[in-house]
Amino acid sequence: MCGIVGIANHPDAARLAYLGLYSLQHRGQEAAGIVSVDDAGIARTHRGMGLVSDVFSEDVIRSLEGTTAIGHARYSTAGSSVLANTQPILVRYRHGTLAVAHNGNLTNADQLRRDLVGRGSLFQSTMDTEAIVHLIARSDRDSAEEQLRDALLRLEGAYSLLVTIGRVMYAVVDARGFRPLMLGRVGDAPVVASESCA
Repeated sequence: MCGIVGIANHPDAARLAYLGLYSLQHRGQEAAGIVSVDDAGIARTHRGMGLVSDVFSEDVIRSLEGTTAIGHARYSTAGSSVLANTQPILVRYRHGTLAVAHNGNLTNADQLRRDLVGRGSLFQSTMDTEAIVHLIARSDRDSAEEQLRDALLRLEGAYSLLVTIGRVMYAVVDARGFRPLMLGRVGDAPVVASESCA
């Protein structure tokens, strides 16, 4: 199932992402991770194998400075249960930092991977989520939002995504809404999560 949570424009975003993941622990017990992004667009991440409470100490949460954060609790449906497959994925690309947290399955993941490898992409994991990162980065569109939209048009399956590009957080559901996201607020900060319990 995987659990995903994101919060934007909050001074304690990583702590709230942690609390959200903790409440979504039933959706994935293999691994957890958070990416936080500060006002300057600098991203920090911490990922680890095990339960949310084991992966994140108070010192780790304090080190994840930023006003935007996305988190992931993993239940593997594609790719083995190893640290390399822990999310969110964080990379640098032409528009700054790019992070992706994914819940669901891409039914065309094998074909996407074959096409991307054939065009020179190098994969670091065995999860289908990494194809999304490559599709965004390889898009010939100009803006980051257009690149994300271009990548999404190639995806098939049931999924929901949280994506940060720089300080901007995007929440995405598949065209049929099979993996919906709940929307909420903490003060003026928008919050997105796999379930309302977060």
